[in-house]
Amino acid sequence: MRFGVFYEHQVPRPWGDDGRDEARVFAEAMEQAEFCDRHGFDSFWLVEHHFLEEYSHSSAPEVFLAAVSQRTERLRLGHGIMHSPAAINHPARQAERIATLDIVSGGRVEFGTGEGSSATELDAFGIDPAAKRELWDESLRVTLRCLTETPFTGFAGEHVSMPPRNVVPKPLQRPHPPVWVACTRRDTIHMAAQRGIGALSFAFFDPEEARAWVEDYYTTLATEGVPIGDAVNANLACVTGFMCHPDPEEAVRRGAEGSNFMGYSLGHYYVFGHHRPGHTDLWSEYQQRRREAGYDPEAVALAARNEDRLGAKVVASGTSGLRGAIGSPDQVREYFRRYEECGVDLLILSSAAGRNRHEDIMESFELVAKEVMPEFIERDERLRAEKEVRMAPVVDAVMARKPASDHPPLDPDYVIPAYPRQSAADDATGKFSRWLDDYRDKIVRGEDVSKRLA
Repeated sequence: MRFGVFYEHQVPRPWGDDGRDEARVFAEAMEQAEFCDRHGFDSFWLVEHHFLEEYSHSSAPEVFLAAVSQRTERLRLGHGIMHSPAAINHPARQAERIATLDIVSGGRVEFGTGEGSSATELDAFGIDPAAKRELWDESLRVTLRCLTETPFTGFAGEHVSMPPRNVVPKPLQRPHPPVWVACTRRDTIHMAAQRGIGALSFAFFDPEEARAWVEDYYTTLATEGVPIGDAVNANLACVTGFMCHPDPEEAVRRGAEGSNFMGYSLGHYYVFGHHRPGHTDLWSEYQQRRREAGYDPEAVALAARNEDRLGAKVVASGTSGLRGAIGSPDQVREYFRRYEECGVDLLILSSAAGRNRHEDIMESFELVAKEVMPEFIERDERLRAEKEVRMAPVVDAVMARKPASDHPPLDPDYVIPAYPRQSAADDATGKFSRWLDDYRDKIVRGEDVSKRLA
C-alpha cells in the first residue's frame, strides 16, 4: 500500500482583505508537498471546487499542481478531482491541461475525474444534477479520445459536440495518465470497475467497510469491465483524516477539530446548508454548533484513549463526522494495516483541514514517514509485483472488450479551411482564391505582406 496526501485549500473565516490568508495556505501546502516528495509519499491530490467559500479555495488546481511539479521530483500529482462535465471543463481543455501537466511534471499525473454534487457549483454552470452522470461519462470519453487520437476524429453527442481536431500536446504517459473517478457510494465504485478505472473513495469509510467494496470492485472488473479509455487502472484509493503524535490525546487535540470542520463544511454545501455568498461564516457557525453537528471533541478525545480501535464515531442526530487515523504511531500503524489487509492500494491522508497548524502537520508527516510508513513501502514493491502478475489476464480480458467504435476513423477528405478560404469558395470567378495563393507565395519568398492586410 502506498500513501498520498489530500488538499482542499481550506481557508476558514475570518479573512483579511489583502489575500494573505489564501497565500499562506497555498505556501504551506507547497512546503508540505516538498516534504512529502523527499520522505516516501507517493502522491499529492488536490481538489477542484468553485464558489465553496472556506471549504475549498482550490478553483484552479492545474495551476497549483504545475507549481508543485517544479518543486518536486518524484511525487505523483493527482487531480482529486477535475470536474468532467463540459459546462465546467470542455473535454478538449481537460485534455490540453492534463497533457501539459504531464509533460512539465515528467509524466507524474493521476487524472482524477468526477461529476460534482453541490448546488453551489452545478447550478452556477447550468448543470441538471439528474443528468450529471451521463454528462461525466460523455465528456470523459471525449477527453480520453482527445488525449490519444491523432487527430481526434470528432464527436456529436447529446451534451458534447466537437469537430475533428488534433489536440496538442499529447501526454508523456501513454496512452494516457491513469484515470480515476471520485466515489462516495458503493454503486460508484461498482461503476468505476465497469469502466476499468480507479476508484477514488471520499466516503471516509473504515477498513472493515472497505473490504466488501474492494471485493466487489475486482469481481465487477473481471466480469463486466469495458474500458472507457485505452488503459485499465485497477486500483482503489481511500481518503482518511490524519494526525499523528506520540501522545494520542495530543494527536486528537491537533487534528480532530480540523477534520470535524471539513465534515461540517462539506455537509453545509452538500446536505443541510443555506449559504449566503460572501456573508455566511462557516467557521463561526461550526464553532457554535459542533457539538450537535459532527464529532464532539471531548468524546473523540475519550475514544483516542482506546488503544484497540481508532476512529470511534461520535455523531449527533442526522449528521455524521469524519473518521480517520488520528493517534499515536502504534495506533496509526494498526489502522493502516487494516486497510492494507483489505486490499486498498493507496491511502490518502488529509491533515490540512480547518485551522490545523502547519507546524503540527509537518511534525505529523515526519513522524509517520519515519516510524510507520517504511514497513508498508517495503512490502508494497513485492505486493504490487504480485498483483500485476495476478491482474494481467484480467486486464487483457477487459481491454479485449473495448469496442473498435470507441475510436471512429477520420473522414479522409476532412479539412479545415481558414475563414478567407471559406469565403473564397463562394467566389465563382476564382479571383479571391488566386489572391490568397499569391499572398501565400509572397510569404514563402519572404516578402512583407503586412500592408496587404491593412
